[in-house]
Amino acid sequence: MKRALAIMVGAAFILLLATLTLVVLPYIQMSTEAVPPDLKPYTEQELAGRQSYIANGCVYCHSQQPRDPSFATGDRDRGWGRPGVPGDYAYDKPHLLGTMRTGPDLFNIGARQPSEDWHLIHLYNPQAVMKGSIMPPYRFLFKEVDKAGVNDRVVNIPPPYGPESGQVVATDEAKALVAYLLALDHTYPAPTLPKAEPTSDTDKE
Repeated sequence: MKRALAIMVGAAFILLLATLTLVVLPYIQMSTEAVPPDLKPYTEQELAGRQSYIANGCVYCHSQQPRDPSFATGDRDRGWGRPGVPGDYAYDKPHLLGTMRTGPDLFNIGARQPSEDWHLIHLYNPQAVMKGSIMPPYRFLFKEVDKAGVNDRVVNIPPPYGPESGQVVATDEAKALVAYLLALDHTYPAPTLPKAEPTSDTDKE
């Protein structure tokens, strides 16, 4: 009986220690993390687009976390920008850091591709703007009509990637998703970004 009690107490202690280490301490640390002053909350349309991003599984093929050069020098060389810092994700609930890069990192896609037209064409048929792209088309986010209405957002798909006749019109979901992608612009300064250590004279030689 005493042995069983000791095992239960030990297990409870280990569980408490793990909770403090993995949950409580990181929460306290992150709660004091400075939010970059240039980071803006998402608009209602951008939040709707974010939900579409999640629902359509974009997070399975795209990351949103350029890594520090000490881990991956290629991220900066690819033009993906500075490393992400905790404050960059202050309005991301849940976060969409991603775990794979079947496609490029999207942390700064709004800065790299600021054209709404580009994103709409890319969603309709990725190969229309990226030759050899393996990304699947999201044509269900669009309508093909004989003639667009006055308030419709017409997407001019270059031949031969569009329909043979009629026009392609973006749905509200497509426009919201593009609004979210354009909002992914973290080119502002990051106050908490670690400063590179100065190199010694020996390192320079």
